[in-house]
Amino acid sequence: MKDEVPNLKDFDKRLREEAHMDLADVQAAEAQGEPTSKTQIIAIYGKGGIGKSFTLANLSHMMAEQGKRVLLIGCDPKSDTTSLLFGGKACPTIIETSTKKKLAGEEVKIGDVCFKRGGVFAMELGGPEVGRGCGGRGIIHGFELLEKLGFHDWDFDYVLLDFLGDVVCGGFGLPIARDMAQKVILVGSNDLQSLYVANNVCSAVEYFRKLGGNVGVAGLVINKDDGTGEAAAFAEAVNIPILAAIPQDDDLRKKSANYQIVGTQKSQWGDLFAQLADAVALAPPVRPAPLDQDGLLNLFDSKDTGGDFVLEPATDMDMRGSNAKPKASLEVIYDEA
Repeated sequence: MKDEVPNLKDFDKRLREEAHMDLADVQAAEAQGEPTSKTQIIAIYGKGGIGKSFTLANLSHMMAEQGKRVLLIGCDPKSDTTSLLFGGKACPTIIETSTKKKLAGEEVKIGDVCFKRGGVFAMELGGPEVGRGCGGRGIIHGFELLEKLGFHDWDFDYVLLDFLGDVVCGGFGLPIARDMAQKVILVGSNDLQSLYVANNVCSAVEYFRKLGGNVGVAGLVINKDDGTGEAAAFAEAVNIPILAAIPQDDDLRKKSANYQIVGTQKSQWGDLFAQLADAVALAPPVRPAPLDQDGLLNLFDSKDTGGDFVLEPATDMDMRGSNAKPKASLEVIYDEA
């Protein structure tokens, strides 16, 4: 008889128990250089294309270089979280591999889906092809398979979950909605769309905190920072710290495009990512104060966003257009008797 995939509710319960371990104990041990077996589970959110994969690949590599055991899990249907880490090579996804193995009557093994480089262990959950399923449900199914592979018996200092922030369905909100992580890290830039996504995630964190949740925001990583200051103003407005500001630099762009790791002390950018690794480890989860739409627009010059535009209500006549001209009545009128 085939083994049944464990119920996601059981997975939630166990992952919540791990996530609720006292962060103060973990941080105190790290500050003193003492070993700790407690795992920090961190969910990273940001707009697609903002540089989450670049940030995470280099952050995880630096953490491993510092002697930490790190597991990086890509939860984006594009399955590109690990591409930089593995030199551009596609990593077989858990969902795709599971489907193939099931058809062949075989079980998925760790070596089929988890690969390593520089001390970082990494895998991709994957997702359905366009029009062939729900990405959020793919995430849920992927976590069920992680449970089956023995997730709760693994020994890591950090588990980094890479989530697409501009998809709002339930599967992508699992770490926040179900307390499956201790904290969230946002990746954004000095543009309205990425900060809109970051603000949405802050709103989700605040919503579930009101319902009794425990997940908080550890801070914002500003990627491609051109010095204009909107992302820094956003962080201040929503009351979260800036963990790092990665500059908009041609050297970084070229190295990223060529799948080169810069999160190493061998790189000129090593100190930047070492400081980011320290900040991620020690930053406490805080409760953000998300902005409304006008508050978000006010972070930018109105000439760039149209923030000073005044809404003009439409009228019934506007909606009728060419049909607004008077027409002869078709009503039958009878002469009075």
